Amino acid sequence: MRILDNCETLGQLYSIVSSLSNEHVLSAGFDINTPDNLGRTCLHAAASGGNVECLNLLLSSGADLRRRDKFGRTPLHYAAANGSYQCTVTLVTAGASINEADCKGCTPLHYAAASDTYRRAETHSGNSHDTDEEPLKESRLKEAILTPLMLAIMNGHVDCVHLLLEKGSTVDAADRRGRTALHRGAVTGCEDCLAALLDHDAFVLCRDFKGRTPIHFASVCGHSEILRTLLQAALSTDPLDSVVDYSGYSPMHWASYSGHEDCLELLLEHNPFAYIEGNPFTPLHCAVINNQDGTAEMLVEALGAKIVNSRDAKGRTPLHAAAFADNIHGLQLLLRHQAEVDMTDQLGRTPLMMAAENGRTAALEFLLYRAKADLTVLDVNKNTALHLACSKGHEKCALLILGETQDLGLINATNSALQMPLHIAARNGLASVVQALLSRGATVLAVDEEGHTPALACAPNKDVADCLALILSTMKPFPPKDAISPFSFNLLKNCGIAAKTAACSALPNGNSCPYTKDRHNAIGLDGCYSE
Repeated sequence: MRILDNCETLGQLYSIVSSLSNEHVLSAGFDINTPDNLGRTCLHAAASGGNVECLNLLLSSGADLRRRDKFGRTPLHYAAANGSYQCTVTLVTAGASINEADCKGCTPLHYAAASDTYRRAETHSGNSHDTDEEPLKESRLKEAILTPLMLAIMNGHVDCVHLLLEKGSTVDAADRRGRTALHRGAVTGCEDCLAALLDHDAFVLCRDFKGRTPIHFASVCGHSEILRTLLQAALSTDPLDSVVDYSGYSPMHWASYSGHEDCLELLLEHNPFAYIEGNPFTPLHCAVINNQDGTAEMLVEALGAKIVNSRDAKGRTPLHAAAFADNIHGLQLLLRHQAEVDMTDQLGRTPLMMAAENGRTAALEFLLYRAKADLTVLDVNKNTALHLACSKGHEKCALLILGETQDLGLINATNSALQMPLHIAARNGLASVVQALLSRGATVLAVDEEGHTPALACAPNKDVADCLALILSTMKPFPPKDAISPFSFNLLKNCGIAAKTAACSALPNGNSCPYTKDRHNAIGLDGCYSE
């Protein structure tokens, strides 16, 4: 924590201080307490730079050792923060307070713990002039963001940790978010620091403002040995504590999401069914939605069918989560273990519909061609997967679906608003989808609940004129070739009709459209459900 490294002004001030002599100091024109534009004096500069000779000279000449800069820091703050051991000792011996807090609530003691100068300076603290305070205790804990013990833990200063604990530091003191030194030890992974805290009876099941314990933090960071120690301590503290946070997530959720297999193995040995007590969005949901194949496989092997078809609060299964994440390996794993491919959530949507609505082309293609998912399932608003793909503008997903069906009932299916896929595709300007629908016999004169035909649905939008032209061309036969005006020909050319109409028509032998067979795997996208 070198808080002054980038300060040009202080560097210039330090250059002046380094050249000081008794003659300079005693000359009438030199005021040793003159601050720079940030309120720092020569004494601040000498303390930060570790120049103990200048420091002694300034102190003997009347420099104010309690002078604060604009950040509320005294020279002792700077000496402690930058590891200047001799300057720290000199200032404490001269009477500088180690418990004065700066504007952020941090005392020199905080900075000393962070920079590991505390151990060497502590023997001199008895000379402090703070007669009404206990110099080795944390002061102003409510104002401070971090205690000296937390800073020592975060920087892995084991000797400082032991010393602070021996001198009476509050082991379970929490910051503004309710996190203790033990939370930070679980994050940094320093086993010696953690052992010191537990030896002083740190509460292993302490919870922060979101209900997360140090066990959660060790799990998400992948510190398996730390996690093992914490789990043993938790068993002796409260073996019945389910260790879930205020959102119902257990450490197993976090280890699964982060892909830490060693941690997950420990948690499964500790309490394999902990997920049942927490959020119904299970650890398996977490693993597949973040493409963590290893932890997903461990969970399936350990917990079996009970977790494979589990439902979250919105009725979605891990297969829905894998489809949302475009996770092909996750889909394969789940289907090998009897996941139900057409299970619907509370909105009536299958994993295939989840993929279609979110534009997950790789998952959609897998579910269509490998898992043989049902295209005819309707959600609560009577939307098919084709409706959903068109509604979100996912052109490739819609074409993949159309490449798998010639069913007029599906192509002309109407949702609760009496809209066909043609209405929706036309309104969203999906020209290639409109063309494919028309080539498969989509009805151009059907009206929705507002009385709009597909042509009327797109007519108000100048950006979808090509779709309108396609529909109108179906409603009225073209004139002979020699009667086509240049304007009409250009319109057809711009719409791509001349090039695509023949190619995208169904073949006489009933084969699917060649255009729709040109499929490409999409790059898998990371994502997470909006809970």
